[in-house]
Order: sequence, then structure tokens, then C-alpha cells
Amino acid sequence: MGYKSLQDCVNDLERNGHLIRIKQEVDPHLEMAAIHLRVYEHQGPALFFENVKGSPFPAVSNLFGTLDRSKFMFRDTLEKIKILVDIKGDPVKAIKRPFSYLNVAATALSALPMKVGKNAPISFGRTRISELPQILNWPMDGGPFVTMPQVYTEDPDKPGIMNANLGMYRIQLGGNDYIPDKEAGLHYQLHRGIGIHQTKANAKGQPLKVSIFVGGPPSHPLSAVMPLPEGLSEMTFAGALGNRRFRYFYDEEGFCISADADFVITGTVMPNENKPEGPFGDHLGYYSLTHPFPLMKVNRVYHKKNPIWSFTVVGRPPQEDTSFGALIHEITGNAIPKEIPGVHEIHAVDAAGVHPLLFAIGSERYTPYLKERKPQEILTIANHILGSNQLSLAKYLFISAKEDNPSLHVHDIAGFLIHMLERVDLTRDLHFYTNTTIDTLDYTGSDLNAGSKVAIAAAGDKRRELWRELPPEFGLPRPFTQFKLVMPGVLAVEAPSYSSERDTLQQVAILNDHLKSSSTEGLPLMVLCDDAGFTAANIDNFVWVTFTRSNPSHDIHGIDSFISHKHWGCRGPLIIDARIKPHHAPPLIKDAATEARVDELGKKGGVLHGII
Repeated sequence: MGYKSLQDCVNDLERNGHLIRIKQEVDPHLEMAAIHLRVYEHQGPALFFENVKGSPFPAVSNLFGTLDRSKFMFRDTLEKIKILVDIKGDPVKAIKRPFSYLNVAATALSALPMKVGKNAPISFGRTRISELPQILNWPMDGGPFVTMPQVYTEDPDKPGIMNANLGMYRIQLGGNDYIPDKEAGLHYQLHRGIGIHQTKANAKGQPLKVSIFVGGPPSHPLSAVMPLPEGLSEMTFAGALGNRRFRYFYDEEGFCISADADFVITGTVMPNENKPEGPFGDHLGYYSLTHPFPLMKVNRVYHKKNPIWSFTVVGRPPQEDTSFGALIHEITGNAIPKEIPGVHEIHAVDAAGVHPLLFAIGSERYTPYLKERKPQEILTIANHILGSNQLSLAKYLFISAKEDNPSLHVHDIAGFLIHMLERVDLTRDLHFYTNTTIDTLDYTGSDLNAGSKVAIAAAGDKRRELWRELPPEFGLPRPFTQFKLVMPGVLAVEAPSYSSERDTLQQVAILNDHLKSSSTEGLPLMVLCDDAGFTAANIDNFVWVTFTRSNPSHDIHGIDSFISHKHWGCRGPLIIDARIKPHHAPPLIKDAATEARVDELGKKGGVLHGII
């Protein structure tokens, strides 16, 4: 839909029953986030908070809370955008069938950014950081954050909007050692466009100009999180998706200003100047802790007339960013497979926090004359996947051969794992990458950004029938008295709380002595955990516990394991130690008093009655 502003979007959603207003005063300290989380959990409407305590500005959240609502907002352009993305991946299509693409011409024309005069709506007023809604999402957060920002930077070597980057990186507005109204923290992960820009600015010894846009048409924040093909700018995509050219101008100090944003915060990042940022309750379901991150010295805070502050809340999936991901998949379709030859499907598993776990399906066509098919081409594909953009942050990659089951899909988590576990050869098919980079937000590694990866490949016929129930004679020695089958072939084993690597090796040795001579072919995977009942309760719990609480090089063990020419494997079940370790970040826990207040809103007469 060609919204001119966030207000247009709010009005449209309200008219069509997709948004409710909360008129009573709400506290940005935990309460707004708690309301959002509860409404999202029930797949409820977008939320317009008219009266935010301590701020003159209203706020909106949960705009993208359901895929249906997201598709409704872009109902006039979504199909055309999918075609444009398709053409970008394969331009020859437009040449071969030009008349099939004529209906997207107008959409393509709206992609070109438009420079406008400085009397744009965003020039209406100025404010201070402390006047903005000071939203604190989780009890241990280091301060209020901007959680739906569009962070704009330009390439110091190639300035201008067509070479700029627009990304969604969290911004800490206060707390810690930040000087109120004058400083903010800028947190971004490895491999992001802004990092390249900052590296270039540092090398030149010059400050990096940063503009943070908040609000604006919904196509703008969506563009900031889109994994766009190389050479396609976020601003052009925002214009095409919103059916309205991205409008901008430069203020007198040279900062790029989004003319349609509700707020714009400008500032500079000086070379090598950092301050502690965090903690922050993040999308893995844990806190990312306090670390030095770039310091932004705030210059100005612009706002339009009657602006709306846009925010979201992240936490253990699924959350609103899950719905973002679903919409992105809806738009991009098969774009990623086109980028990596031989790939048919890739899925960053949201229930496992996205980056910790990838599923992929590739072609396995090498040496068809071999008596036994085994992973070969898909190993080459695995290397390509783990070297590609954000996919390179993955810790665990499970990759299968399409030829073994053409109907298999990566979004069927249980089905895909069963397919893999039926075929994997644990003596051959585990491939480790040690002392490498992982997600900044993942604390299972040995240091910030540092950890390991493993690619687990499977190709060929079924090797085993998975246990769908435990044999009557099956048992484990003390201290492993509590265990439960999670799914076929996977056992959650409750273990003593983690104390040291030495104790872990002793515990694995106990299991090894007990199982080494047993017939456990139908049980290829065991997971050591703190709570077997919780881990085995459902597939989402299983993948969240297993893959967010383990570092492959340190936490993968095996029954009857061996090293042959530097290759590690095991002849019995694979063991993943997914217990919480002392160096892990704490999990997110809601504030009980705040939850009780939200309960009241859901009772008869409350604004959320019938919604939560």
C-alpha cells in the first residue's frame, strides 16, 4: 500500500480492525513491552499507545505481528515486488518474456530515491533524546533502546544515497556511562554494511556520519532488515515496496534526513571511540551482555508534526521479528538458492534463535558411478553457505541431498531432522570449523564473536530405523537417571549442572562405558540438558536448548569416538552438551509484578479483554 507516512498506515490498520488504541497512561519501563509480548503471543492486533509516561509522543508496536497483517499493509505492491526480486535474480526472464513484466514497470519507477527540499514534514520540530519514549523491554536491560531503527550511513569512498547502507541495528539511548541527550550506543554485528563504512572512516581518521530514522512508511523499516541482493540499495527497495519514492535531503551539516520519517536522530561516530553498551534482552532468548561498542555523539533530533514512535520487542522466538522473517521469505522466495549454485532451500531456524541453526537442501550429483552415495557436492555447497553474508554466522548446518527425498522441506523441522538422522554416518559426516567467528549475540563460544561451527551432511539411503520409543531394557547409569525421548532418534538426558570441562569428560566417559557395547543404532543423538522434561516438551524447546547452549568444538562428544587423520567421528550416539555454562548469558525472565498488571488489562472491562 502506498502509505505516505506511518500515520497513514495506523489509520488504515485501525479502519480495518488490525489496530487498537490504548488510551490510558502506560509505563515505558517494562509495561509497554509486556503488553506487546502478551498481545503478540495471542496473535493480536497492532498497538497504538496514546499516553506514554514521561514522553509527549505516542508509540506504536506489533505492526508486523502477523504475516496476514504484513501482507495487508503491502497488498498493492507485494506481488509486484516479488516479481522484481525474481527479475533481479534472473534478468534474462524479463528479456525473454517482456510482456509478462509490464505490470511492474510503475513499481520499478518508484524505486529511484527523490531528493526534496528542506521544508519536508520531518523539519517541523526538534526534541531531545530524553523526551523520546524511554522504553525498557527486559528487567536487566542497560537502558532504553531504539528497537525499530533504520540506521543510515554512507560509504566514505563513494558518498551518496545509492551507495548507502540502511540497516536495523539497536541503539541504546541512555543508561550506563552515556551522557544524557548527548551520547548514544550503536550496536551492530559482524559483516554488516555499517561496519564496512566505519572501517573506511577509521582508516581515513574521520568521523562517520550516522542518521537514525524512526517511523515513516512501513516499507522503510522492512527494507532495513531485508537481505537484499548485492547492488540493490535499501532505499530503492523501500520506494518500490511502498509504491512511493524514498524522499530525502541533506541538512546544513551534511546529514542525510529521511523526509517521511517520524523522527531522525543524527550524530557522529569518531574513530575507535567506544563505550560500554548493554545488557539487552535479545532474539536468542538471552541477554547480550555489556561490551564496548561504537559511541555516537548526538547532534540533533528531528521530528515531524504529530509523530509516532515505532518500536518492537525481541526475546525468545517466536516474536515480531519472526513475522518479519516470514514476510521476507514471502518476498524473496528462492532468491538465496539463486545466489548459491546447487542450493534448493535454506532455512535459518527461528525457534533456535536464527543464527545458531541452519537447514539446507542441495544437489548431490558427483560421481554417480559409486556403489554408495555419500556427501560430496553438498560439502562444497556447505562451505559456500557458511561463507555467505549473514549465513556465515551459523554454528550448526545440517545439509541433505535433494535426490534422496524430493518432497523434503527445510521448514518441517522434525521431518528434516528425522531424514538427517536416518542417513548420517557419524564416523564420516561431521565437519568442524574451529576458532572461527559466530554471532555477536551468541555467548556459547570462547569469546565475543569467537566460537566454532559444524556442518553435518547426509546423502544416500537410510542407514538406520530410528527409535520411536525406548526399548524396555534401555537405561542409563547414575547420575543420568532422568531422560526422555524428544522425537524419533533423539534423547534428552538430564545431567548434573555443568561445573567444568573435566567433569563433563568424566560424565561422557561414564556414558561411553555403559553404551559402547550396547545396540543403540536407532538412537543417533543424545542431548545433555538441565531439564529433560522441558527440553523434550516440544520441538521448539528442543532446538532452542540444544543449539543456543552449545559450542560445537567444545560441546560435541560421542560414544566410541575417535580421531583419524585429524577427522573426528564416533561409532555410537552423538552427544551434544546443551547445559547452561558459567560463561553463558542469562536467559530472559519476565517481571512478575509487570505481568500481573498486564493480567488486569485482560480482564473484563480491560482494554485487552478478549485479546489476551
